[in-house]
Amino acid sequence: MLELKHIKKSYTTGNFHQTALDDVSLKFRKNEFVAILGPSGSGKTTMLNIIGGLDRYDSGDLIINNKSTKNFKDRDWDSYRNNCIGFVFQSYNLISHLTILDNVEMGMTLSGVKSKTRRKKALEVLEKVGLKDHAHKKPNQLSGGQMQRVAIARALANDPEIILADEPTGALDSKTSVQIMELIKEIAKDKLVIMVTHNPDLANEYANRIVEMRDGKIINDSNPVTNNTTNEKYKIKKTAMNFKTALKLSFNNIKTKKGRTLITSFASSIGIIGIALILSLSNGFDIQIDKFERDSLSSMPIIISEAQMDSETINEIVNNQTEYELYPDDDVIYPLKSIEETISHTNVITQDYIDYLEKANSEYISGINYIRYTALNLFYKTTDGVEALDSQYFTSLPFSLGDKDNSYLDAHYDVLAGNMPENKEDLVLIVDTSNRVNSDLLESLGFDLEEDIHFEDLLGLEIKLAFNDSFYQDYGSYFMINTDYEAIYADESNLILKIAGILRLKENENVTTIAGGLAYTEDLMQEVLTKNANSKIGVMQKNSDYNVLTGEKIQLPEIKEQLLNLLGVNSVPVMINIYPEDFASKDFLLEYLDAYNENLDEEDKIYYTDMAVLLTDLSGGIMDAITIVLIAFSSISLIVSSIMIGIITYISVLERTKEIGVLRALGARKKDITRVFNAETVIIGFASGMIGLIIARILVFPTNAIIENLTNLANVAKLNPIHALILLLISMLLTVIGGLIPSKLASKKDPVEALRTE
Repeated sequence: MLELKHIKKSYTTGNFHQTALDDVSLKFRKNEFVAILGPSGSGKTTMLNIIGGLDRYDSGDLIINNKSTKNFKDRDWDSYRNNCIGFVFQSYNLISHLTILDNVEMGMTLSGVKSKTRRKKALEVLEKVGLKDHAHKKPNQLSGGQMQRVAIARALANDPEIILADEPTGALDSKTSVQIMELIKEIAKDKLVIMVTHNPDLANEYANRIVEMRDGKIINDSNPVTNNTTNEKYKIKKTAMNFKTALKLSFNNIKTKKGRTLITSFASSIGIIGIALILSLSNGFDIQIDKFERDSLSSMPIIISEAQMDSETINEIVNNQTEYELYPDDDVIYPLKSIEETISHTNVITQDYIDYLEKANSEYISGINYIRYTALNLFYKTTDGVEALDSQYFTSLPFSLGDKDNSYLDAHYDVLAGNMPENKEDLVLIVDTSNRVNSDLLESLGFDLEEDIHFEDLLGLEIKLAFNDSFYQDYGSYFMINTDYEAIYADESNLILKIAGILRLKENENVTTIAGGLAYTEDLMQEVLTKNANSKIGVMQKNSDYNVLTGEKIQLPEIKEQLLNLLGVNSVPVMINIYPEDFASKDFLLEYLDAYNENLDEEDKIYYTDMAVLLTDLSGGIMDAITIVLIAFSSISLIVSSIMIGIITYISVLERTKEIGVLRALGARKKDITRVFNAETVIIGFASGMIGLIIARILVFPTNAIIENLTNLANVAKLNPIHALILLLISMLLTVIGGLIPSKLASKKDPVEALRTE
């Protein structure tokens, strides 16, 4: 079953060389009680450690069930100790922070035995040694004899073939020693028991074979094996400690050092607290900014113009970013692109595109506004006669799709006096938030700026809009502007417009969407375009290659287009402002606009500028940059925490050195030892993260109170649950990283030396 063949083992410490075993050969029967006798330094314990796989021989061979161990690897020795060997130590070597039951179960746990099965087996062996009623006590609650019985129970629990006992009664009184020896003798009836002792009386009374050693050699064997052939074969069953077991071991150890663990976790949590507060504020301000943007920028239009810059150029302008160094020291002059050079695409807006826009889902569009170059021929009667009005004070009103109603105006503007436009002849006066209107417009309408101007003074004022046939006089081959304003005003074919209402942006609106002044409806513009397109001057200019007002030859097609636009012959707008209903609607609207460009050639595509996105990207980028910088500073404390965890873990390794030796003796692999200490760092990291998040959550309340007092913004700081989870994982990851080196050092400890540690 077990055979030592010419085993040699020596130790070298500095210049000192000691031979512990010198060509030892020994065979053992499957069932016998062997006592190894000899003075200190004779090699007894070294031979026991080699038999138990805790130490390695220099030469020779250890044969286990006809299998040589010369080529055993670490995992093979681990499996051998776990499955074949049960250790009973003089100093018991119980793991102090585990219960008696957990100590007994440990070997089976490493073997992968199921929880229910190992619990039943552990209770059985505890009953066998008379300690079943003490199963849930800790080792320090037992006497020396009881602890040795637990050690025997642990050795028996995994049903090993060999029990190795190193001075099992050395720390016990005579009465207890007898009890322990009787128990070991009973075990030897069906197992091989090898006991190292310096007490010949015990050996002679209980052992059925005595082997005496001196100076690393066997000098006597009372019952040598003469013929011990067996057909048994050694089978390796791999051991494995799962992470749950490692967590349990570490958690129980941590419970014995609650104070230190709490202080360590708190110190490690400082970085988490800082970052959590920064993220809370960043998240809260992002929410506030987003709310502000939704409230204030939802009415910002999507702009479609003839000349369109690409998105990169727009972002460069908005963010003031260039490829050149600011305030350079060199004397080199660099070219700056002109506006024309930055234009990367020309939108050709057609009536088909207008029709496509007006087929969009009206639920997505709050309002739409067409900008045209068409001149409005406007006149106003004063006490001094009829005066022309400059159309620069007039703007077109956004309208809602469908019935072209006033829902956009209703949503964003208050009616201060009068009413919303009800027909095409109705104008509205747009005042700013202080009820101000351009002074030149008021003077043009005949008001004395030194006197108060009341709403009723403006309501109902009439303005005459003249069509081309009335405004331009026909002289056959050319036209001239009619200077008889009285006649124009009296011409009943022209339209009488009147101011129907005075509007002001609502108080909760933050962006002015319509320029101040007089505003007209799209229906009025359509009437003007229809009449002027069929006017004499309009038809002649359309069919002529010269300017019908000056007689000059038109050199460029663009000039003719401008003339036709001015005369109202072309109805296609040069710019379109689309106001989304809200941010969510805008996304659908942009998809709708993008769909138009599918399968079109590049020159036929229509591009747009989303003004709200440009501003939100800018504000979001600034907030992100501030957050990153603050987090970077706070992260320094996380790095310090990680280093501190490494130190604490190394201290824990030193404190648990004997436990490392016990686990290795029970068959734990090196990676299992690493896993135990990694589990400890995971627990500390989790505790650190949770403490940090809890404290940060508490600090949110005074932080919000201070911010509200300074800015009137309530409940700004809000920690996103996702951020909290990420911080918790980061805390655990950093503590694991910090404990990696100490964990590796723990796994490389020599089990024999670890067991000798006190």
